[in-house]
Parts: sequence; C-alpha cells; structure tokens
Amino acid sequence: MSDSLKASNNGRALEMEIEWLVQVIDTRIRLYFEQECDYDSIYQHVPPLLNSESQYGALVSEYAFEFDERLVLMAALAPHLRPQALDMLLINNGTTGRGYAEFGGWKGKVHGGFLPTCETAAFLIAGDDLIKRAEIMCFFEDNHPFISHALLAIGDEGANEPQFSRSLGVSVETVNRCTIGIRHKPDFSNGFPAKRIESRLNWHDLVLAPEVMDEVANISEWIKHQSTIMDGWGLSRIIKPGYRALFYGPPGTGKSMTAVLLGAETGLDVYRIDLSQVVSKYIGETEKNLANVFNQAERKNWILFFDEADALFSKRTQTSSSNDRYANQEVAYLLQRIEDFSGVVILATNLKANIDDAFARRFQSLVHFSMPDVDERGRLWRAALNGKCKMNEDVCFQQLAEKYELSGGAIINVIRYGALSALRRECDTISNSDLLAGVTKELRKEGKTL
Repeated sequence: MSDSLKASNNGRALEMEIEWLVQVIDTRIRLYFEQECDYDSIYQHVPPLLNSESQYGALVSEYAFEFDERLVLMAALAPHLRPQALDMLLINNGTTGRGYAEFGGWKGKVHGGFLPTCETAAFLIAGDDLIKRAEIMCFFEDNHPFISHALLAIGDEGANEPQFSRSLGVSVETVNRCTIGIRHKPDFSNGFPAKRIESRLNWHDLVLAPEVMDEVANISEWIKHQSTIMDGWGLSRIIKPGYRALFYGPPGTGKSMTAVLLGAETGLDVYRIDLSQVVSKYIGETEKNLANVFNQAERKNWILFFDEADALFSKRTQTSSSNDRYANQEVAYLLQRIEDFSGVVILATNLKANIDDAFARRFQSLVHFSMPDVDERGRLWRAALNGKCKMNEDVCFQQLAEKYELSGGAIINVIRYGALSALRRECDTISNSDLLAGVTKELRKEGKTL
C-alpha cells in the first residue's frame, strides 16, 4: 500500500471518529442541561465502523476498545487533530463567571483552545452519574492499556488534588501512529534516560573467543524459544521470566557491539541506558524515569543494555546521610526491576570485581570479553580494513598483531588516526608509520609506550 493511500485511510477514519465525538459532546451537554435533544443517551450515537487498514482502526481493533474507551482516546487526540471540536466545553457558568468545574480542562501556555483533563472524559461518559463515574476510574490505572501501553499521557496530579484533575493527553507514539502511520521509537530525553543503538557492522566484523560466542548463542536461543521453554515445556513454575547477562572485560573488546548484533540477529531493538542520567536530584524522579523505560521495554520486547554498570552500583554506600539513603533506594529499585524484567537485560562493566557477588549470582550468564590474542588481532585488523582502504606495501597486519596488544576498539581508533594522517600528507594510501603513530596514541591512553 502506498504512503498516500495509507494517509488517506488514516484521515478518513479520524474524520469519522471526530464527527462522532462532536455528536456525543453535543448530546451530553444538551442532556446535562436538560435542553431539547433528539437523543435520550449518548450511547445512541453508534461509533463508526472503521477501516482496519487505517492505523487508528487497527489500534481500536487491537485493544478491542468499545464506546467509552474510544471516547476517551478521541477526546485526548482532538486537540492534535481538530481543536475546535472541544470548543463547546469552553462555555462559562453564568453563576460563577468561570468554566464549569465538571467539564474539567486546563489552559496551555500557547494553545488557545480547550485542553481536556480526566475530568473531561468523566463528564462526557458519566455526566452526573456517580456510579458510572466510579467505573471509569479504571481507565487511568496502571493495568489498563491506556497506561500500561502508553497510549495516553496522563499528567501528574498536584498535592491533594482530585484524581480526575490530571491533564489528559496522548503519547507522541499514539499521535504518529494514528496520523502518519509511523511507529515511533523513543529517543533519549530528560524523562527517558535511554537511547536506541544500532550498527552497520555484522558478526564477521566482530572477533570473539569461542566461549563468548557460545554464551551469546544461549541468549539468542532464549529470545527465540522462551515461550517454548516457559509455556510449552511447563517450566514457568520454576524459572523466572527474562534473561540477565553480565558482560565484563577491558574496554573495546566488543561488549556493546555484541549487544547490538544480538538485537539485529533476533529482530529486537536495543536500548542503552544512560547511567549518568538515571539518578535524579529530585526524589522519585529516578524511579519514574526508569519505570518509563522498563514499561516500554516490556511492551515492545526491547533488549536493555546498561553500559558501565559499576558506575551505578558503586552508589550502594553506607547510609551516612539522607542522600545516601535515597541513592540506595534508587539502586534497589533498579535491581528489582532488572530481576523482574521479562525480557533480556545485559549489564556491561570493565571490572567484574565492582559488581556485588550477591547480585552477580542472579545472572544467567557471566560472559568474559578478554583481550584478543594474536590470531584474533590479525583478524580484527583485516576485518576493519575490508580490502577497500589502500595500504602501503610496508604494512604487515601480522606484525602489528604480534607486537601490539590492542583491543578491537583500539584497532579501529588506530585506523582512523592512520587515515587522517595519510590525508594530511595528501596521500591516498596509509603507511606503516601512520599506523604506528596511531598505535602510540592508543598505548599512551593506557600509560604504555611502544
């Protein structure tokens, strides 16, 4: 199906749903104020039959949303699609001189129209029916797809404020899916301390010891056959869901790249947690940000990759101050979410000794990424240069591999420096001296010399 046809299907479905929303709002207001009305109930407005080829229709079908859920979802979407659809709710109460409290709503900084709150949804569905009002509270609980699948974006309630006073919005993902048909992949932000990582490389570019590849194969098999093991073979009663692996070893030995390639092989997105952004100075924000990452990862079956994990675990200190206590609480929360996560979590560290033994025992795999040996370094040199980069005749990969103990990451840095050095000489070939200069720079980082 062409992009234009997809957009047309999406547009028609949303058009019908908005017209239905307007009819429901008009009927609700007329019934509430006992005005002349052709209908006895909002439920006489049958929701439109949606084309399953539209993204909005597919979403409604996927979650089996009925009248009430569709009304809440469209009220939240309306400001993005047709803000004037909610203008009927801007009328003022003649007695108080302000808007009707039961209509809810809040004022945006720039937007001039009516922005809904959960109170708005409660009014449209329940009117003044308290029993019905109580029933729809479940729409805003964590176990409802609106929240658990992040379809809606519900604001925080103020201290001692009513639950329904929270703003009612939609996630960026929901807007993009329903309008342009794109499944949004979240990126790093203040409230989302994770970033999707990819690579154009493949397993042939990564040289790992056989025992490492064997452990990686086990993780891959778990991803492919978890449901068989847990459900088909009935082992869910003794095996916890999910898989936890610790990758440890010197920098540049392929820990991050292995996680990325594992995701590419199994068709899963890999998200790296930015540990520097995990612990917030605001109490409770850390747990909230991490919960956002883990909740989405559960729904979308991501692989979560925690790089330099010891940087976070080192925060487990003696509680000599309130800051220490909060840090320990945050780490305890993270460890609990990792242990309960039903997907794959990979933690990476340069020093295994920095990981607490009690926690390390909870991992299914402890994978040691050692420095490559001579043969592996030779393969890394050749794989990195892939035959397209021109080398002088004085360059000998085997000699470089035998003389200099470098990781794969360090070898790539050497080649980058060598390429720049050659270009500075206005030469289209890399010489041995260019590479040796790069080797010198890399060894200096580790306090070594040629």
